[in-house]
Amino acid sequence: MRLDWLAGRGQPLRGRIRVPGDKSVSHRAIMLGSLAEGVTRVRGFLEGEDTRATARCFAQMGVRIDAPSAGERIVHGVGLHGLKASSAPLDCGNAGTAMRLLVGLLSAQRFESTLIGDESLTRRPMARVIDPLSEMGAQIESAEGKRPPLRVLPVSKLHGRRFRPPVASAQVKSALLLAGLYAEGETWVSEVHPTRDYTESMLSALGLEILRDGDSVGVRGGGRLVARDIDVPTDFSSAAFFLVAASVIEGSDLIIEDVGLNPRRTGLLDTLLDMGASIERLNVRQVGADELADLHVRAATLHGIDVPLARVPDMIDEFPALFVAAAAAEGATVVRGAAELRVKESDRIAVMATALKAMGVHLDERPDGAVIQGGTRWQAASVDSHGDHRCAMSLSIAAQFADEVSTIRDCRNVDTSFPGYRDLVLGAGMNVQAVEAG
Repeated sequence: MRLDWLAGRGQPLRGRIRVPGDKSVSHRAIMLGSLAEGVTRVRGFLEGEDTRATARCFAQMGVRIDAPSAGERIVHGVGLHGLKASSAPLDCGNAGTAMRLLVGLLSAQRFESTLIGDESLTRRPMARVIDPLSEMGAQIESAEGKRPPLRVLPVSKLHGRRFRPPVASAQVKSALLLAGLYAEGETWVSEVHPTRDYTESMLSALGLEILRDGDSVGVRGGGRLVARDIDVPTDFSSAAFFLVAASVIEGSDLIIEDVGLNPRRTGLLDTLLDMGASIERLNVRQVGADELADLHVRAATLHGIDVPLARVPDMIDEFPALFVAAAAAEGATVVRGAAELRVKESDRIAVMATALKAMGVHLDERPDGAVIQGGTRWQAASVDSHGDHRCAMSLSIAAQFADEVSTIRDCRNVDTSFPGYRDLVLGAGMNVQAVEAG
């Protein structure tokens, strides 16, 4: 059965909320905790389908992972060379992060592995990790177009190399660094623009020397990881939906607690502020390597801007929500340099453009972005999220502006990244109901 949402005009968002733990950090906490020597206790773990898939994959490879309570995992690490072959394919579900990082890690193992995923993940291209890993000596077989399923064959050794990927991607960088842990010599990745640094920060916290040279980051093969506890901050990408909703729904006054503010994640926050949003950082503090703050958001009159190209990698997951903010703003917002949106869980540019046009938004779709005209006269519509969790949540915000109820189709995958989203938005004041559909 398909899960649809019925969403319409609700109330202003008010009160205090706390969103779930960071998905990117949760993935890496399981992976690197598994490769460490000793026991890693993970607090604030995201209880989403994607992160649970990662935990299941490592359990299949012989890692004991306990779950004493919700949001907590105890990972009994096996060391860099302690993983074992799985008797069944490793199912990444909808998690592109899990598959791309795993293929880097598994490319250096002495056993064969097969990585599979759901229908959406099977459509996503993997050439950006397969090609550079192959240059290191990895042997990876794939379906047509270098898409999953992926068969990773054992090799005797990998060779460290220097890479400069043409597109800034934390997933590609992380896959190469994980492979580099096993490679002869040094593995370096130079970035055209800095991306989120969770992998190298966590590797450093677990005792590995991280090499740096200007815009390049590297690792040296032959090291070891030592377990330590990991506190997962709340997920900025999840907070993003509430930042947008409270900024554009009249009368809203909302505090989002304990938001992780890694500077490689907060491009949307800077963009909303440039558009005139009223967002104040309260209770700012440092927790481990991350800055956390409570974000106080009040409704404001936004205006369109030309989103800076340099900011695009720092907000690539937040563009569906930004499209809604832009449609609710005054004037035009221009997005360019975001072609990567077309190879996410869906073609996010096309999905959001089609849905927002049906809801009355004037939008000019471009190959690498869009021009969104504000001042929309919103109307209810039946729109399709194409199973993309971020598009579904963004469209639930857009639906709050129409007098009638909109139908947002195919929303079940929201649980992959934001379990409990609908309960949280209902409690804050939005109107989003779920219905099973044939």
